[in-house]
Amino acid sequence: MKIYFGFTVAGDRGSLATARLLVERMEMLGHTVLTRHLIDDNAREADRRLAAHEVYERDMRWLEECDLFLGEVSGSSFGIGFEAGYLLGGTQKPVILFYRRDLARAISLLITGNRHPRCALAPYDSAEDALTQLEAILRSSL
Repeated sequence: MKIYFGFTVAGDRGSLATARLLVERMEMLGHTVLTRHLIDDNAREADRRLAAHEVYERDMRWLEECDLFLGEVSGSSFGIGFEAGYLLGGTQKPVILFYRRDLARAISLLITGNRHPRCALAPYDSAEDALTQLEAILRSSL
């Protein structure tokens, strides 16, 4: 399965360690993560080497190509909200939004209150909890 992994480049990257574990587990399970570069330490600098329209066009191609959108939104940014909203409003693709339960009050209510039928929320307490939920989600998506 081709997965678009949403993770903030410009926002709070405090959940980077968990994001890396999620991406590594998806790949270990045989999935292709189209946005693997987002877990690199230099993700912001790498994107800034491209023109803004190039990033937009690249990411829109990946959104069209993906089978599933999985976002880690604990340090959510406008970009992740745009990506999730685009897919929920304009496609039939599933969207899964992971976030640290202890940060729920700091996350947009448009995320934590989302009840769209193709959007699943995955609040987690630890990296291990996130990985357990990820594996269950991927098993049910196959």
